[in-house]
Amino acid sequence: MRSKDKKEISFVEGPVFGSLIRFALPVLGALILQAAYGAVDLLVVGRFGDATSISAVGTGSAFMQMVTFIITSLAMGSTVIIGQHIGEKKPKAAGDAVGTTIILFTVLGIVLTVLLEAFAGNIAGLLQVPAESFDKTVLYIRVCSAGIVIIIAYNISGVLRGIGNANLPFLFVGVACVVNIIGDLVCVGALHMDVVGAALATVTAQLVSVIISLIVLRRQDMPISFSRQQCRVYPRELRRILNVGVPIALQETMVQISFLVINSIINNMGLMQSAGYGVAQKLISFIMLVPSSVMQSVSAFVAQNIGAGQKARAKKGVRTAMVTGCTLGIFIFLAGFFGGTVMSALFTNDMQVILQSADYLKGFSVDCLLTCILFSSIGYFNGCGKSIPVMIQGITAAFCVRIPISIFMASLPNTSLMMVGLAAPISTVYGIIFFIICFALERKKEHNRIR
Repeated sequence: MRSKDKKEISFVEGPVFGSLIRFALPVLGALILQAAYGAVDLLVVGRFGDATSISAVGTGSAFMQMVTFIITSLAMGSTVIIGQHIGEKKPKAAGDAVGTTIILFTVLGIVLTVLLEAFAGNIAGLLQVPAESFDKTVLYIRVCSAGIVIIIAYNISGVLRGIGNANLPFLFVGVACVVNIIGDLVCVGALHMDVVGAALATVTAQLVSVIISLIVLRRQDMPISFSRQQCRVYPRELRRILNVGVPIALQETMVQISFLVINSIINNMGLMQSAGYGVAQKLISFIMLVPSSVMQSVSAFVAQNIGAGQKARAKKGVRTAMVTGCTLGIFIFLAGFFGGTVMSALFTNDMQVILQSADYLKGFSVDCLLTCILFSSIGYFNGCGKSIPVMIQGITAAFCVRIPISIFMASLPNTSLMMVGLAAPISTVYGIIFFIICFALERKKEHNRIR
């Protein structure tokens, strides 16, 4: 692959805002399609199934989403290292990182397949799935787990963002979204396969997307030097990828476990609360798209500029992302707080489920005003390759703030899902304070170095 492709965005020159926007828009588009892709399962099941099916897909997809987030978080190590190699103008080293990534995630996929198939029932038990939807949840997890290698191959296409190319991941997600919609309508709507049909549609869609992505990538010229012979483990690249990716993945694991704990707390409140939370989580996957795209864009932007030795420009990009993201967050907050009932009705006709979902969104939506500040900070430290602070913040926010507050809110007399939803913005406030301290310590360290 030769470095003559004009579609990659250079973050080390030109206007900061323009570079971030041109990169963030296709990232946001891919995330929108990804969320729509996941939401279609619940939407179709909600139309053709009952509350037990909604609860099963809501809880089962929440667990599989956790697995996916862990995979993409580990892949962030590859994204950052590839971006730094591009900033350093080392295309061969970037290709070595790609080859190492392919082998690493193939092995990971095989291990996860065995573990998830063996312990699907135990997982459903730990999540305190309501008895009425237990068997359906186990089926959903097992079918998705059978295709985990495909899911991994589908998700690691995101490493392309490390070279400034967000358009191809957008294309691959778009293909998967279209195929998944067709698959859901056929398997769930026409063939009445319920949760099994939804899971099969998901895996099949990602398989089609992987095949098409391989065909497209073979025809692309990119600013990396990569050949089939480089599909092996390079110890130096593996160490660098793991040094960045493992703390991020560990942090994401703890965060997702905290959400699963909250899911189990809500499952314990009753079937309608469980189903309502499942619908709310699908809507939240849309609501959180802006901060997620900001984080990924900032990570790639900072990685290239750190590699090029332009730290001041990297920090300017973070400030620009914070202001832009928070401005959009105002509108997202208003939609979540006041429009929860309307949005929830897209997934089900059951008024009790709709009201429970809207209630949770009222508490959660405050988070939209704050999250871009937190996610921009995370993107900065990830892009610098300093993922330890990110790991510490994620773990402490999850287990010292989000879970304890959720348990407390759920235990209050006459409590509601809105009260439980407030745990998210409270933990975000903690995260912002944490990173303010981190930035202050970094400035002090730089000042002492200059002296």
